[in-house]
Amino acid sequence: MTAPESLTGVELTPAAQEKAAALLAQEGRDDLALRIAVQPGGCAGLRYQLFFDDRQLDGDIVDHFDGVNLVVDRMSSPYLTGAKIDFADTIESQGFTIDNPNATGSCACGDSFS
Repeated sequence: MTAPESLTGVELTPAAQEKAAALLAQEGRDDLALRIAVQPGGCAGLRYQLFFDDRQLDGDIVDHFDGVNLVVDRMSSPYLTGAKIDFADTIESQGFTIDNPNATGSCACGDSFS
């Protein structure tokens, strides 16, 4: 069976889906969505924001992944098409990662991209 086409253009890996669902369950709220946004900032020009949000903005694009709603705002969408959100849990690091083919460069600290 093939996966449904993504409306946001962003992939949420199974590991990221599982971690986001677990965090949402801890919150005990069913009105939160995982929002990814791109905003000006950082030394390379643009910065990702990934957070749980209870707002619905005009023009939001939503994908549904096994109990997790992923939301991208209309302005961020062009910067995120083809991006993949994953969750790493290793000795070296733990957290969500974003692999974005649209990023042409990043800063040394990895906090922002261009």
